[in-house]
Amino acid sequence: MDNSRWMFQAELAEIRVAVLELSASVTEAIPRATAILLDSDLEGAAYLIAADAQIDAAADEIEQRCIEVLRLQAPVAVDLRQVVAAMRIVAEIERCGDLLVNICKAARRLAGHPIDDELSDLIHDMSRQAQQLHLSAIEAFIDGDPAKAAALHDMDSYLDDLHGHFVQAIFTIHAAGRIDVQTAVQLGVVARFYERIGDHAVNIGRRVHYMVTARLPERAAYEH
Repeated sequence: MDNSRWMFQAELAEIRVAVLELSASVTEAIPRATAILLDSDLEGAAYLIAADAQIDAAADEIEQRCIEVLRLQAPVAVDLRQVVAAMRIVAEIERCGDLLVNICKAARRLAGHPIDDELSDLIHDMSRQAQQLHLSAIEAFIDGDPAKAAALHDMDSYLDDLHGHFVQAIFTIHAAGRIDVQTAVQLGVVARFYERIGDHAVNIGRRVHYMVTARLPERAAYEH
């Protein structure tokens, strides 16, 4: 292996580690944001919102490293696909961080409004599934495994089902007078945030499939 090839592989390995670390920070924040929401933890909400600046900065740094690799190394074929996939995956991860910020902002708006136990349980379920989706998505990226990437579709289908159950439960519980209108509306929006987190994990899976096979699957193959 010549020196330039060795340098490229070393830089690519460092980029992959950086993507893994960024993904881990966002994945670990999913249950934290959920706890903030359900516990009306306003201090925790402020902390997580402020921490998003670090996520954005880390994502920008990875993107710049990828651009430098493209400029200096001019990779082709699978090497090029790995760099492009890393850039696109980082963008998906960063957007998930934004959605967690939105959950924390919703926690501020919901402070003082009790959340029905049935809805709290469903929020926990959506949170766990969203986190598992991202864990599986980044594993697919690190392993370069298109089969793992394809499996994200079924996992996301379950999250979509939970979202549907949650929305129906909101209507039922509001009709029974157990939550007020403001709480119902805000929780409906929050449920959408969890669903979108799952969608971003599925998008990561599409990028992994492209990285390995050189074919970008139709969105219909990974979505509903």
